Amino acid sequence: MKVSSDFSDNDKIPVKYTCDGEDVSPPLIISDIPSHAKTLVIIIDDPDAPTKTWVHWVIFDIPASPPEMQIIDNSLGKEGVNDFKKVGYNGPCPPSEMHHYRFKAYALGDELGLSRGATSEEVEDKMKGKILEQAELVGIYQK
Repeated sequence: MKVSSDFSDNDKIPVKYTCDGEDVSPPLIISDIPSHAKTLVIIIDDPDAPTKTWVHWVIFDIPASPPEMQIIDNSLGKEGVNDFKKVGYNGPCPPSEMHHYRFKAYALGDELGLSRGATSEEVEDKMKGKILEQAELVGIYQK
């Protein structure tokens, strides 16, 4: 499985997808999805945040369409609450230094059965034992 966007792995995230721009979620393309996958989960986080790994977006129970699927916005699955205490996407917004942002995709063998607004912890707990494959794209950003 592979996750890609309009920026390369370990490349700069375009300003459009950050708090300095339009703060919209980037187009994500999930490819080589396992044929027996039923749903996808996307979690975007920042492991460089000072107090903890900061979650920017959680979207789950996205219907899988093997072998390839493009994720453009929040219309395909259920969104969880991020660490900004909002349901939906909030893009990179580091104070000053360079931060790395992990765009993690998971193919699951089943739905999670959680409601919209679930936390990343709840989603990750429910994913245990259901992950068929996972992939990651890393973007970097600095103000």
